[in-house]
Amino acid sequence: MTTEDKTMKRIEEAMGLQQAGDTDGARHRFSEIWEDIGTDGDPFHRCVLAHYMADLQEDPQDELSWDLRALEAAGSVTDDRAKQHDSSLAIRGFYPSLHLNLAADFHKLGDDEQARTHLSQAQQHVDALHDDGYGQGIRSAIQRLASQIAEAGPAPQ
Repeated sequence: MTTEDKTMKRIEEAMGLQQAGDTDGARHRFSEIWEDIGTDGDPFHRCVLAHYMADLQEDPQDELSWDLRALEAAGSVTDDRAKQHDSSLAIRGFYPSLHLNLAADFHKLGDDEQARTHLSQAQQHVDALHDDGYGQGIRSAIQRLASQIAEAGPAPQ
């Protein structure tokens, strides 16, 4: 097992804690792994960890910070690196979810201009999603957020 595999295994274990409802345990585990990875570690690890860590934040500004880290790291991930983890992955398929999360963060923080920008970017990448439960879930979430932002009012001119 390579170092990368061991790190992904640790990240997946923390994701399991999160899915089981142990948010404090997951947050603690993700923090430990983040310290081990470092801010210049494997971008795939940083992207995945930050993406899930964002969901554990109680403060919307902290959530935004983690989602921005995930997006920044994604920019350095190659398809070859993603495929090392799962042969069906392509990094372009990460972007609808990453931008959706950022749009939701900005909407929570009252910055609907930035929310619209990221929502548009999420929509531009939906063709990278498979027609499966995950892809359908992301598409539905994009539509729900678009409706919520529309209800907030038009973009300022």
